[in-house]
Amino acid sequence: MMKKVTGIGGIFFKCKDVQATKNWYQKHLGIDHDTYGHTFWNRDVERPENKTSQQWSPFKKDTDYFEPSQQEFMINYRVKNLSKLLIDLKEQGVTIVGEPQEFEYGKFAWILDADDRKVELWEPKNESLFEK
Repeated sequence: MMKKVTGIGGIFFKCKDVQATKNWYQKHLGIDHDTYGHTFWNRDVERPENKTSQQWSPFKKDTDYFEPSQQEFMINYRVKNLSKLLIDLKEQGVTIVGEPQEFEYGKFAWILDADDRKVELWEPKNESLFEK
């Protein structure tokens, strides 16, 4: 069986006041932030020369980014071979939300899990371009 998820790419959650939430986490837990939240940088255990990242991002309470899910959070999973994974998921009856998108930092697609929670799938590339 092909390894599908290789790690967590990010945690996204809704909050009443994005800036106040970012400030609270910075003050009390030391999480610095930018426009999107905070990127945690690590090294790939199997290939230490490769950097990996995990994104922490608060969203406005009324964001539509999590739709059609009504959940308060969304997890981004790092995957390999997103195109093949989407074919496999579709064959297994998993709901795919919208169309896959590609950016210079990777490919993205969205699915619904068993609780109709939107899940973001990310096949990263060029992560080091965005390291501070």
